[in-house]
Amino acid sequence: MQYLGIEYNMNHAPRLDPQYIPFGVWRAAYLKDAVKPIAIAVERDKGRVSVHRTCIHGTPEMAEADYRYVERYVKFLLWSTGGFRVSVCGCSELAKRLRKAYAPDGERHFDFTFFNQLYERDLEILDLPLEACPAANEIAEPIGGNLDGCRIGFDAGGSDRKVSAVIDGECVYSEEVVWFPKLNEDPDYHFAGIVDAFKTAASKMPRVDAIGVSSAGTFIGNAPMVASLFIKVPRSNWDKVKTIYDRAAKEIGDVPIVVANDGDVSALAGAMGLGVGNIMGIAMGTSEAVGYVDKDKNVLGWINELAFAPVDLNENAMADEWSTDIGVGCKYFSQDAVIKLAPAAGIELDENLSPAEKLKVVQGLMEKDDPGAQAIFETIGAYLAYTVVLYSQFYDIEHMMMLGRVMSGKGGDTILRVCNEILAEEYPELAKKCEVMLPDEKTRRVGQSVAAASLPRIQ
Repeated sequence: MQYLGIEYNMNHAPRLDPQYIPFGVWRAAYLKDAVKPIAIAVERDKGRVSVHRTCIHGTPEMAEADYRYVERYVKFLLWSTGGFRVSVCGCSELAKRLRKAYAPDGERHFDFTFFNQLYERDLEILDLPLEACPAANEIAEPIGGNLDGCRIGFDAGGSDRKVSAVIDGECVYSEEVVWFPKLNEDPDYHFAGIVDAFKTAASKMPRVDAIGVSSAGTFIGNAPMVASLFIKVPRSNWDKVKTIYDRAAKEIGDVPIVVANDGDVSALAGAMGLGVGNIMGIAMGTSEAVGYVDKDKNVLGWINELAFAPVDLNENAMADEWSTDIGVGCKYFSQDAVIKLAPAAGIELDENLSPAEKLKVVQGLMEKDDPGAQAIFETIGAYLAYTVVLYSQFYDIEHMMMLGRVMSGKGGDTILRVCNEILAEEYPELAKKCEVMLPDEKTRRVGQSVAAASLPRIQ
């Protein structure tokens, strides 16, 4: 197979998506003959800097392949680590093209706006000589695992909120309440729901020593800076959003509160259940939610928003409606992937159904061993195998824990089987190192809200 003059091998093209070009596989092939060194440094909050040294071809005939590689590379770094300043060191031509793309009126205008809202400053692309590359400054931080005392664990979902009362690691009460955060523009609605959950859990314990929150979104400290839960809240009212969890905790008392991305809390639950680190959690539901803890069960201070990081280089791939980009993870590892593949599988879905209902239809067919549904989940399994190759180029992964409604039932079993079969055949060393799995019973018992409860350390 060939793309932009680069030959690459993929022995198991996804059954329903033969045009798929796995970024990680193509990237490895591209680098075989790339000899001109460059470096990319991405700076984010707290002075953290991630530095990645790589090579390009640097010849006129490979100019488009070079740009495609570096542009997708930068895109992946931004959505994995986060950042407001990207230094492209060693190739002025590529730096200038990237600056035009990642601008308010450029091709990657969505990314520019997103990171402006996240860090409250403009995204910069700097052109530097190779020898002027900034120094790396990575700071890993411990996350959770604290089970002493009386704790509240809160999991803020888009359709329901879950809260647990946890005493010395044992869940003594939990509840789920339906709410509609994505439909409300008044942050006081969200605040009232959060406080109600906190107070309910508090009433089940003799005292409250700490509060931990698992929430979708990207955060600076405890402040949601961009979050789908508050998608209807106008930015002019965002100050109430940024302080919402800290203010809610004050309603309970002067207790420590820690807020973390729900993907990282999923990875933490896996680490607590398995008793090991180097875990990536991927939840395939409404979108793709990703979290990661390192060998010491620390988080890296990365945003891990891989739903918007590239996995497929096919230039005719389906666009994500929100970010406007093509070939990004949310269209491959979510209910959208199932819906996207249904026409190619010969399955007609009622357009009046919600995405979750469409997924249930396909899963129902899968339980009856429908061949079209089988092909859909086999295709997603192939997507996952080749994306494990990509993610392993940026994260040290020994356990990849698959979660979310797409992974339930026979469909999830098929995804897992196909993924592991492809890895064992094509990437045996990676297959030995990285176990792709469903959570075990102990991990399930830990649960998202209980893992969230463990986030704060009691002083």
